[in-house]
Amino acid sequence: MALPNLTDAERKAALEKAVEARRKRADFKDQISSGKLTAEKALATAAADETLCKMKIADFLRTLPGIGKAKAQETLATLEIAETRRVRGLGKVQHSQIVDLCKRIDKRAAAAAKSA
Repeated sequence: MALPNLTDAERKAALEKAVEARRKRADFKDQISSGKLTAEKALATAAADETLCKMKIADFLRTLPGIGKAKAQETLATLEIAETRRVRGLGKVQHSQIVDLCKRIDKRAAAAAKSA
């Protein structure tokens, strides 16, 4: 499929839209990693938002507290979810498995905050 020929104005508008989407995803990740947003709430937000649902599930998992690159890869392999899968592309079972994971992470974070 050939790329459409865009005018300079259309190209500029598309570039601005892409930059805004990247900013929105970066702000979202910052909210998760800073603890302003719980893991379960973050997943629900990402699934409902047109921009955030395009985030790869591996990136989402790496943003969660206590999960790095290796743990995210291990989790996705265990759940049989491709690393390239996006939040919007999760099936019902996969989504519920990720929700369960988020609940466990939120419980662990609450327990850590309570003991600190």
